[in-house]
Amino acid sequence: MALFHARGIISTLTLLAALSLVANIAIATPALDAPNVVPISESLVTSGQPTAAGLARLSSQGFGAVINLAPPTVSDAIRDESEIVRKQGLPYVNIPIAFGNPTDSDFQEFVATMNKFKGKKILVHCQVNMRASSMTFLYRVVIEHQNPEKAYESVARIWSPEGPWKRFIAAELKRAGIPFQPY
Repeated sequence: MALFHARGIISTLTLLAALSLVANIAIATPALDAPNVVPISESLVTSGQPTAAGLARLSSQGFGAVINLAPPTVSDAIRDESEIVRKQGLPYVNIPIAFGNPTDSDFQEFVATMNKFKGKKILVHCQVNMRASSMTFLYRVVIEHQNPEKAYESVARIWSPEGPWKRFIAAELKRAGIPFQPY
């Protein structure tokens, strides 16, 4: 009987030690310092504009590339963002999409850039994750053939596209023959 009790205590202590280790790892690895962070998969994350400090930690968080979809002239752009990212050895691409006029050309450039970084953990961001969530949704559905209802959940977590973005998303889906309407 005492042997079973001792095993129970050892199992409990082992579990507590493992939980403590996991908690310490989580504390030691800070989350991405940006608004509206949406992890899509182990290798794809979308967000709003990361802070300069957040950008400086991307390599240590396992990111392998950064795609910024906001023009560098937006009010909350991080000065020298490309230098902060490249200093870590990460490729950085800026596709400055005009918020009021997303185009098929923007989407095609995004597709080419995403394809170039296949196999890397990618951060796709803009100001508040509207451009990023929408373009990433289209990539996942049109290029990777993911389920549009499931993939759209990552957009709906951030916003409900209206006006030019709703029309743009619908047009790209129609062009690809995908029967889904953004809401």
